[in-house]
Amino acid sequence: MTVGNTPDDTSPTPHGAESPHASALRSAAEVVVVGAGVAGLAAAKHLSAAGVDVLVVEAADTVGGRVRSETVGGFRVDRGFQLLNPAYPEVAKVLDLEALDLQPFDAGLAVHRGGRVSALRDPRRHPTAVLEALRFPLGSAREKAAVARWALRTTSAGDLKGPDSGWSDALDAAEVHGELRWSVVEPFLAGVLGEVDGTTSRRFVDLLVRSFLRGTPGLPARGMQAVPDQLAASLPARSVVTGTKVRHIGFAPRSLVVETVAGGVNCEAIVVATDAHTAAHLVPGVKAPDAHAISTIWYSTTTSPAPSSRAKLLHLDGDRSGPVVNSAVISAVAPGYVPGGPGSLVSAQLLGTDTGTDVDRRVREQLARVYGVDTAGWVRVAAHSIPHALPVVAPPFEGPKSVDAGDGVFLAGDHRENSSLQGALVSGRRAADAVLGKAFGRNGFKRAS
Repeated sequence: MTVGNTPDDTSPTPHGAESPHASALRSAAEVVVVGAGVAGLAAAKHLSAAGVDVLVVEAADTVGGRVRSETVGGFRVDRGFQLLNPAYPEVAKVLDLEALDLQPFDAGLAVHRGGRVSALRDPRRHPTAVLEALRFPLGSAREKAAVARWALRTTSAGDLKGPDSGWSDALDAAEVHGELRWSVVEPFLAGVLGEVDGTTSRRFVDLLVRSFLRGTPGLPARGMQAVPDQLAASLPARSVVTGTKVRHIGFAPRSLVVETVAGGVNCEAIVVATDAHTAAHLVPGVKAPDAHAISTIWYSTTTSPAPSSRAKLLHLDGDRSGPVVNSAVISAVAPGYVPGGPGSLVSAQLLGTDTGTDVDRRVREQLARVYGVDTAGWVRVAAHSIPHALPVVAPPFEGPKSVDAGDGVFLAGDHRENSSLQGALVSGRRAADAVLGKAFGRNGFKRAS
């Protein structure tokens, strides 16, 4: 059964009409930020705090970019399976976590293997889970020790400077082999990275694993949309215009100009904070990196498919018997995703963009095994396919890319930093700092009062 795949709150609108933060397009601003995703909004927030008159122009009907939520059939769903890790340093600097009312997952995994589901929790946060970890049926004692050494090694900053390779080769070097790698480590990393080939930079994977060891990811009570909404709300009135596509950027006689479907905006500097492919179209010389595609299918059920003891854990299929790389009972973690009352909301994350009928059938069959329940009556609420979900971070990962494209144009986005919310936020700050340091020094902006 299907409620529908068309969101009920995202119909096309005239520029700015539906966004609570939007305004009519102005003809001039000191800085124009193209794109109201997390990176663009972070850049605008830093610039505005420095007294710069900023205008954010967004093609979509509301802010968020790839970090978006929708209400479909009475359920709140994110566009793709997304998490907010409070251990990301930039998150704590830029966002008000208390206001987001972060609902944490349980620190661990539930792994289905051979008809049995076993929980594996972080013993540092669950002291009673030490025995659980020792009794975890997958992997020998030697394998468990190797995985523990590999994970704990990521806490050392010195290792991040060592030779880089794909993460699969890094696991080989760390002697992480066998059933524990096949059933737990690889499926977990596939969901985080968007690939199971083991080709992502080992250095970047170490950074991500370190963040998971330092913090427990969660979801804002009102959905991931609360993140860009909070950033947009921090900006002055008339700072954001939505539903307005930028056609191109160029030079006017005495300034830069951003040409949109609703007219031109004159400015002294431009921050292009779009996805990498759009940035490559707007800014000559910018090369879009390859990207991994990820899809998410959302189902509603009358009751939770997981018992309360593991309902807040991320579920993996250790048999790797279908297209799902991970699944979660989202409503158990964040009840606000089911604002209408009883019932449960389950997510299934897949690699690639196919969410058609055959894939849906295979997903249901796989989740029936993972949760040990009949999924035939589950209602498909929504499906999201994101072709360019995560920019590829190939070895050698050398860190941030330049945000200065020259001639008063700057870049922001996770493709300038790394494939994470942390990367997007940091890239926004770096772009703002570059504007303040270079464009202000060159053009002598008059700060907005």
